[in-house]
Amino acid sequence: MQPADFNIEDYITGLPKAELHLHIEGTLEPEMMLTLAGRNGVNLPYKTLDEIRAAYRFDCLQDFLDVYYAGMSVLQTEQDFHDLTFAYLQRAHADNVIHCEIFFDPQGHTDRGIAFDVALNGICSALDRAEAAFGLTSQLIMCFLRHLPEKAAFETLEQAQPYRNRIVGVGLDSSELGHPPAKFRRVFAEAARQGYRLVAHCGEEGPAEYVRDGLDLLKIDRIDHGNRALDDRELTARIAREGIALTVCPLSNLRLQVVTDMKDHPVRQMLDAGLKATINSDDPAYFGGYMTENYLALSRALKLTRSEIDQLAQNAMEAGFQSDDRRLACLAALDNYRSAHPVA
Repeated sequence: MQPADFNIEDYITGLPKAELHLHIEGTLEPEMMLTLAGRNGVNLPYKTLDEIRAAYRFDCLQDFLDVYYAGMSVLQTEQDFHDLTFAYLQRAHADNVIHCEIFFDPQGHTDRGIAFDVALNGICSALDRAEAAFGLTSQLIMCFLRHLPEKAAFETLEQAQPYRNRIVGVGLDSSELGHPPAKFRRVFAEAARQGYRLVAHCGEEGPAEYVRDGLDLLKIDRIDHGNRALDDRELTARIAREGIALTVCPLSNLRLQVVTDMKDHPVRQMLDAGLKATINSDDPAYFGGYMTENYLALSRALKLTRSEIDQLAQNAMEAGFQSDDRRLACLAALDNYRSAHPVA
C-alpha cells in the first residue's frame, strides 16, 4: 500500500525517465518555426502563430506528415538544428529524462539541399551541451524515410560513414502503409554489417505482419510503436519471450487515431502479456505533450498503479542502446527514487 499522502501525479513528475522514441524534427514548436522562418527568410504558408497552431490540428498520419515536412523547411543552418535540439533537451531535463535516444531524418534535409553534416553537427553540439549542463546522456539514430526507395536509403547510409562514431543506430519511419519492411531488407542487412543497432516503426498503422517482418527480415533490436502486434497472439508471445522492447507513444496514438480514447490504450495489455513496453513522446510539439504528459495521460485514463509506472520506466532504461555502465547508472537513479518514496 502507498502512504495516505502519496500522490501518483507528483510521483510521475519526479520519476527518472528514459526516452527511446523521439523525432527531433517533431519537437519544432510553432514559436520556433516562426522564429526560424524569420531568421532564414523562409516563406511559410502560415503567417501567424494561430495559423501554425491550426495546421498542427490533424487526425491521421498522412495529414501530420504533410505539415511535419513543411515545417522542416525552416531548418537551414547548424545553429537552427542546435537550437531545435537543445530546446527539446531542456524540456526533457525538466521532465526528469536522464537518457534519450533521438531520431533524425537526414533525407528530409539532404533532399532539400541541406548537407548531411549541417544537421548532424548542429544536433550533436546540442547533445554534448546538454550532457555537460544536465548530465543528460543521449544516442542518435538516423531514420530512412520509407516512402522513398531503398536506393535512397543506401545513399544515406553512405553519407553517414564519416560520422559513424556519433550515430548508434538506423531506423525506419514515415508513411507505413504500402511500404512494408521487406522493401528495406538489403539496406538493413548492410547497416547491421556495419555495426549499427536496428529499429523500425512497425504496427502503428500497418498490420501485425509488418511487426513480424521487422523482426524476421530487418532483424530489428527494438520495435517502434508495435501496437498491432497484439492482434497476433503467437507474435505477442514471441516478443515477450525474446524480451524485445516496444517504444509506445500514447499521445501520438491518440492524435493519429491509433486509439480513439486513451482509456482504450493497450499499454496495460502489453504489460500483462509480458511485453517490455516503454513510454515516449514521438513528436511532442505536434501531439500535445512531452514525456511527463504522456505518463500522466496514461495514468489518468488507465489508473495505472505505481508498480506499472515503475515497470514502464525500468523497461526504457533497460532497452536503451547506452553503455552498460550508463544503463546501470540510470537504473540506480530509478532505484534511489523508488527508495525515497517507499511503499507503506
